[in-house]
Amino acid sequence: MRPPLVYHPAYSAPLPSSHRFPMAKFRLLHEALCQQGLARPDQIHQPLPIPRRALELVHPRAYHQAFSSDQLSAAEQRRIGLPATRPLVRRSWLAVGGTLLSARLALRHGLACHLAGGTHHAFPTYGSGFCIFNDVAVAARVLLAEAAVRRVMVVDLDVHQGDGTAAIFAADPRVFTLSLHAASNFPLRKQCSDHDLALPDGMEDEAYLAAVGDLLPDLLSQVRPDLVLYNAGVDPHRNDRLGRLCLSDAGLLQRDRLVLELCLRRRVPVATVIGGGYDDLAALVERHSLVFRAAMEVGLLMGL
Repeated sequence: MRPPLVYHPAYSAPLPSSHRFPMAKFRLLHEALCQQGLARPDQIHQPLPIPRRALELVHPRAYHQAFSSDQLSAAEQRRIGLPATRPLVRRSWLAVGGTLLSARLALRHGLACHLAGGTHHAFPTYGSGFCIFNDVAVAARVLLAEAAVRRVMVVDLDVHQGDGTAAIFAADPRVFTLSLHAASNFPLRKQCSDHDLALPDGMEDEAYLAAVGDLLPDLLSQVRPDLVLYNAGVDPHRNDRLGRLCLSDAGLLQRDRLVLELCLRRRVPVATVIGGGYDDLAALVERHSLVFRAAMEVGLLMGL
């Protein structure tokens, strides 16, 4: 059995051609996974928008209503970096629903992968860095509220610190936040995750993989999560426009295999989100496809 995948065609909302956020990557990633044989129609699950009450477990009504009705101030919109068009509002609610669906599928099947998600710079009352709602935080809060899980671990390997996620769960012992990120990169003002590992500029595959391999097994044993939410951002790549690390494609693939295998060998379900990445679309889509290749390989290895 292949791992379930979550995707909606509305994820690639139209943006001006000059905009630097690669919004087309979601549609192109879906096409690439189908062409590479990594996605079959019977694997794809289409999400519904996140219910309002579920979103409000993290984001108060005043904020999400202001965003959805294009009532944010100019400064608030600049901080997000995305226009509040109707298609973008729809895809924002859908993407949070997609991460929650991925988490539910992971609990059922052991592993599930979302073709979006990882908007970890969103705080409860404001967005930042192309992040409007914090999808991983909402998914964790919903499952905890339902008593579907008792302990969640967020493993964030995007090149930027998961500052919004860290702040949201700073006083919540049920969610353990781990962030490995470039020390000198955005955001300038870091938050305190439960465990932060700030990495030096230019770190390459061997040292990076050693850092993950030395840290994650002990944390999994200590935290003993019922679910891992894994942000597989590809911006640690050496050619990423907004990254400062120096991983190769092979290094990213090995990283994803390592994280998934460490979790699944301990019988901890994993839901993956794609996180950030900034490069020419063809190269970027190929990098984002790596976590899906790793999921298929590790899932088959583990007999999922």
